[in-house]
Amino acid sequence: MQNFDLIIIGAGRASNIAAKAGKLGKKVALIEKSTLGGTCPNRGCVPSKLLIGYAQKIREIKESKKHFIRAIIDDIDQEEIFKRTNEYIYSVEENYKKKLNDNVTIFKGEGSFLDNKIVKVNNTKLTAPKIIIATGTRPTKVPFENAWTSDDIFPLIKEIPDSITIVGGGFIACELANFFDAIGVETTQLVRGDTLLENEDEEISEIFKEQYCKNVNVKFNISIKNALYKNNSFEIELDNDETYKNDALLFAIGRASNADTLKLENTNIKLNEKGFIKRDEFFQTDVEGVYVVGDASGEHMLQHAAAFEMNHLFKMLFEDEKEPLKFKYMPHAVFSHPEVASVGLTEKKAKEQNIKYVTSTTSWLASAKAQALKIKYPRTKFILNPDTYEILGCHLIGYESATMIHQVLAIMHLQNDIRNLKEMLYIHPALSEALLPAAVQAVKAIHEYKESKKI
Repeated sequence: MQNFDLIIIGAGRASNIAAKAGKLGKKVALIEKSTLGGTCPNRGCVPSKLLIGYAQKIREIKESKKHFIRAIIDDIDQEEIFKRTNEYIYSVEENYKKKLNDNVTIFKGEGSFLDNKIVKVNNTKLTAPKIIIATGTRPTKVPFENAWTSDDIFPLIKEIPDSITIVGGGFIACELANFFDAIGVETTQLVRGDTLLENEDEEISEIFKEQYCKNVNVKFNISIKNALYKNNSFEIELDNDETYKNDALLFAIGRASNADTLKLENTNIKLNEKGFIKRDEFFQTDVEGVYVVGDASGEHMLQHAAAFEMNHLFKMLFEDEKEPLKFKYMPHAVFSHPEVASVGLTEKKAKEQNIKYVTSTTSWLASAKAQALKIKYPRTKFILNPDTYEILGCHLIGYESATMIHQVLAIMHLQNDIRNLKEMLYIHPALSEALLPAAVQAVKAIHEYKESKKI
């Protein structure tokens, strides 16, 4: 039995806790069955955005005729694109190791519990007064042999396909389908329902669908009946009896908990109905001294949320933080074409929760910088409390939406009142100035609502 001050199962963002605890002189066991860094830098956010960066440049060139530029793409070096992305991925583990000092012992293997306080990895037993579970998630299992998930393209060591079918209508599917289509891979996207990005505000998702489908071949209300891998390609049969061949088949249909690998049946740790680990507001499971952070809880499933949680848990364990972490707002973005960013309630959620609200949707075209982009679809939508002027939700679609949303987010965090966004001084004619007429229109919408109630 080896004794430690802290055991961490999962070396994604939680490796930062290991690094900081090690610097404090704590003896730390860091368990990782794959590569240090976890999903985000190895198989998720970062490599996908590196690929999407190439797609964005290709889209800009293809759409340059809007700017009276006749450009022709002579060649897209797909192999070099993946080579450079793979090189980044291969560098991740070494960069994470550099953060760790000699107080941190890395155990490569799958950690599991023998009881509430003993963890086994390979044939070694470990114990510590504090244990952190940060095992993240994995892609939902694919239903057909030789089909891919996003894990199979980061890094892509197989031959780049000439054609690919991507199943799913969420953000991962839409980001990857946009990339493959942009670099010249014949891309088909299959969606079970009739919407894309169904968790976004309906008005925004409709605009997204209209623009996105101008580039990507999307088939709606369709599923795969059967897919047979034969002679290095898939013979795909759809539920409408249509058949076709594609080199690759990728499923992006959600993510599943890794809790089933931990042998929690040997402990008093409880799971929720979706198989994620239950915790209290202090990140603690049903076992005192055992904590769960990040995607393993199933709560936010966003890297920036996980980073905040890890930092707060470290302060609770090794500093003097006594208060639980409460997220006031949780922003997110979809880095596809077009780009989408959102924070707070959608209109549908506001209705479901019987919250009094007004909405305001405004084009960006009042901004000269937005006009220079030569695109008409960008919008800002606000969901507002008409009594307090509070921003309940904000939804953007358009160029650099993920950057622009932070301007709204800052107002929401500091003093949440749409009038503060209206009274700000904006650089003219910066793209962010598109938020000014949106704020003006939003305040006007509240005033009109109040006037209508006087009648």
